[in-house]
Amino acid sequence: MIGSSAWRGRRYAVLGLARSGLATVRALLGAGAEVIAWDDGEQARATLARDDQLRRYLPDGATGVRNAGADDHVGAGNRLLLANFLDFTTFEGFAGVVVSPGVPINKHVVAAKARAAGIPLIGDIELFAQARAELPAHKVVGITGTNGKSTTTALIHHILETAGIPARLGGNIGLPILDQAPLPEGGVYVLELSSYQIDLTQGLDCDVAILLNITPDHLDRYDGFAGYAASKARLFTMQSRGHVAIIGIGDEASQDIAKQVSRSGRAEDLTKIAPGVCMDQSRWPALQGPHNAQNALAAIAACDALGVDQASIDRGLASFPGLPHRMERVATRNGVLYVNDSKATNPTSTAPALAAFDRIHWILGGQAKTDDLDACRPGFGHVARAYTIGDATEMFAALLDGELPVERSFTLDAAVKSAAAQAKAGETVLLSPACASFDQFRDYEDRGAQFRAVVGALE
Repeated sequence: MIGSSAWRGRRYAVLGLARSGLATVRALLGAGAEVIAWDDGEQARATLARDDQLRRYLPDGATGVRNAGADDHVGAGNRLLLANFLDFTTFEGFAGVVVSPGVPINKHVVAAKARAAGIPLIGDIELFAQARAELPAHKVVGITGTNGKSTTTALIHHILETAGIPARLGGNIGLPILDQAPLPEGGVYVLELSSYQIDLTQGLDCDVAILLNITPDHLDRYDGFAGYAASKARLFTMQSRGHVAIIGIGDEASQDIAKQVSRSGRAEDLTKIAPGVCMDQSRWPALQGPHNAQNALAAIAACDALGVDQASIDRGLASFPGLPHRMERVATRNGVLYVNDSKATNPTSTAPALAAFDRIHWILGGQAKTDDLDACRPGFGHVARAYTIGDATEMFAALLDGELPVERSFTLDAAVKSAAAQAKAGETVLLSPACASFDQFRDYEDRGAQFRAVVGALE
């Protein structure tokens, strides 16, 4: 478990007790800090109270929630308090308020109170940044972007392991980074970073920082698109001169950030990844489509900067297994390929999937993030028929009507069964929703798992 002696004896409030929140509580307590923790969800609080590593830190006999004031002491020998601190009038005396990335800090009362008291509002990635000085000598690669960051993060990690370099995968993918064992000297931490995580980080100086692209997303958390882009740009402003910046320049916002890096006196640090580069991807079965060409270029540039030899990079690209729910080939039945691209939660991330296959039965819909499918339009010629589902059923059907054949399926189950009945050998049934999943599913992973299940049950 990663931790820092600087946390010892200091007091932290932790808001949000999902995976990263629980990992944060464990790391802080393991380093000797005092923690007051809270989550609005009763189940999340119960999970903490049942955790074998954490239960021993609770006050004797504690079975649940108690009220606490800002001056309440956790108590000698019992350094964890599960208490609702949302009504604190002040956070004076705290070293930091640690919030999970899902907490909307642009409008949450705790965020406003912490800022008013001058108390740092941070996340687990900032705590990792604080702990770096005590870790064996290492490097950090940080990857952000609206689309492609999970694939690129996993690909870099895979290439490093192929080359025999110790590596950890973390951030917005895999296990929370604070829950992982420190790497030996010479290791590389590879972190997928959402804009939310960057917002909660002040001191992460990445040896290699990557921005893949920026398209409209999460705008409910920002002051317009410019605010969202500015969040991504902070990954580079935290870097020291001489550290590598790799930026895809396929969109105007990313181009502007590349110019900012160059004008800041870091032109020699900058590598630009141009869109539309023609590459032979035939030897990389899990990296098909133009979007994966960009992901591969970014990974190649990062690994080259880390000193990985070309032979290992080539082996890693060829053996990369891909990610669940991202262009995942689920099955081939009667000559029809079924592909799970559930992680495509906006039209821009769906567009590359439409370009990767010729005759597609396209399942799309859910909780829409935009009121258009313009980003997908170049791929319409590849679509044999579309099947709309979820909250966006009617809106997407109306957008596609007249452009291509479309069915209003409403549910994923109905869409898969209808597509299976109509698809011919050599065609592809593609779940690439261009929408969030929360209208009908727990998350995109649940949506993808249910797609797999329905496909598996086809006769």
